[in-house]
Amino acid sequence: MKAAVVNSFGVPPSFQDFREPEAGDGEAVVTVHAAALSPIVKGLASGRHYASGASAGFVPGVDGVGIDGTGRRVYFLFPKAPFGSMAEKSLVASHMMVPVPENLSSERAAAVATAGLASWIAFSRRAKLQMGETVLVIGATGSAGSMALQTARVLGASKVIAVGRDEAKLRRLAADVKIALNDYADNALRAQFDQGVDVVLDFVWGEPAARVLRAATKDRGSRAGEPRLRYVQLGTVAGDEISLRGDMLRSTGLELIGSGVGSVAIKELLAGAGELLAAAPAAGFNASFTSLPLRAVVDAWNGDPGVRYVLMP
Repeated sequence: MKAAVVNSFGVPPSFQDFREPEAGDGEAVVTVHAAALSPIVKGLASGRHYASGASAGFVPGVDGVGIDGTGRRVYFLFPKAPFGSMAEKSLVASHMMVPVPENLSSERAAAVATAGLASWIAFSRRAKLQMGETVLVIGATGSAGSMALQTARVLGASKVIAVGRDEAKLRRLAADVKIALNDYADNALRAQFDQGVDVVLDFVWGEPAARVLRAATKDRGSRAGEPRLRYVQLGTVAGDEISLRGDMLRSTGLELIGSGVGSVAIKELLAGAGELLAAAPAAGFNASFTSLPLRAVVDAWNGDPGVRYVLMP
């Protein structure tokens, strides 16, 4: 079969022949229709992600949409190595698939799941978002960040605040408040935390996270007690480390929470994917993407980092 293959870490995969998967007990061969190229896929293929394997020689792709052996169209998660989703066929544990609604195309289902699953899980499993709460999203101009604004609404948020660097993209987002991370952002951030923020979703970490945390915690310490603030960390594209003062935690209701593989059980990730896809047709999620044939994997790999590419075998 044809597949994208990571032959060495740190370079784009090659489009080439790869052996076909054979299903064992509790497994299914899925004929792949669509697989999204996400930051985690690139991270794993670079060898730098915390879950990367020890050696190359594998097909990348952690999820996708295709047809299983019974003819059912499914979204599948974490195919069995070395058969990732960026191939004509993949090998998947039978319990790692959920159905895709009939009125959702395969490529849109792949885009929605890849961009929206992180926030859906963060809201529903980690922060446990409540009806009427206020959400602030850092990195809102990215694919996952813009989907987080939408999933927050579907899950009950009454106010969503978008924070990002790209002012042009910020203006196009459906958010109640939009804050560009420029020289004047600190006062605007502080004003929002003074009004009340319940949940922060952070897709970037690094310097933007440090600024938001300072705005949230500076000069707090009310004797009546500060309100609870659930800060959920999801990605580190802006930096792996920040400096964090101890009194930020002691003088506020700040709770630092991670959300990802390890902090969330795999079965919960899959259940969340099923919920997200089931909600997608009625919600009308706008997960922008660009479709490319799988043979153009190098073009997608080296393409615009602000575009979510969906590869079609």
